[in-house]
Amino acid sequence: MGEMMIHFAVGESDLGMVAVAASLQGVCAIVLGEDRAQLINELQDYFPKATLVAGDEACENWLAEVVRFVATPTIGLDLPLDIQGTAFQQRVWQALCEIPVGETASYTEIAQRIDTPKAVRAVAGACAANKLALAIPCHRVIRQDGSLSGYRWGIERKQALLMREKNSQPHNQL
Repeated sequence: MGEMMIHFAVGESDLGMVAVAASLQGVCAIVLGEDRAQLINELQDYFPKATLVAGDEACENWLAEVVRFVATPTIGLDLPLDIQGTAFQQRVWQALCEIPVGETASYTEIAQRIDTPKAVRAVAGACAANKLALAIPCHRVIRQDGSLSGYRWGIERKQALLMREKNSQPHNQL
């Protein structure tokens, strides 16, 4: 079997650095951070058996789309995704993708939506295992009391993303 290659691109967003990585099937990771080296190390940790290759045109285009989305969440994010996870994680991630921009759901609500109301901890674990920042919007999941719980890419980033999404919504006139 040939060696797996993961193409990637790293760029600057207004919430810090972003790296987008893709397999032949599509985008398999989107990570946020402070510097290029840290992001590349994170990708290597995700895909220890793969060779990382920079400078792929498709990755550069997907990176540009992610950077635009960070700036303007209402445009949505439509990328070909290569989602790698357990069946349970995939059910959780699918439920996250159904949370509209500008809205949030609690871990408990997500557990109920996927018909496993007792699996709140497992839902939190699936959120933590998400390698596709923004594309699978785990930043939209909050605690039952409305407070922000941890976010793999920093609580400040989570807060900034939620504020942007809320503020970018057209306000309904009553």
